[in-house]
Amino acid sequence: QVTLVESGGGLVQPGGSLRLSCVASGRIFSIYSINWYRQAPGKERELVAGITGSGSLNYGESVLGRFTISRDSASTVYLQMNSLEPEDTGLYLCKAVTTYAGIREYWGQGTQVTVSS
Repeated sequence: QVTLVESGGGLVQPGGSLRLSCVASGRIFSIYSINWYRQAPGKERELVAGITGSGSLNYGESVLGRFTISRDSASTVYLQMNSLEPEDTGLYLCKAVTTYAGIREYWGQGTQVTVSS
């Protein structure tokens, strides 16, 4: 079992920045990757960025060059978001993929990001 807690969301003006945090607890040794998704009203959930335990990175096309995912421990992942646009508004969720006794996914509750003037 892995529990994820996101934080760092809020209201920001276009062009501004935010840094989101995702802290994992539980069987963190079994985590293969941690990924950020976002869910906007009326839209499908989309991948924003992901990082594996070996450091491989993956980004959604719409955030390339603006967002950066990083990790400072096995349990904490950050998403630095720069040059925010109104289209970045949504609920940002953290997902962990584990490989202990099969492949499983765990989701956090999310943190809301609103980009508006």
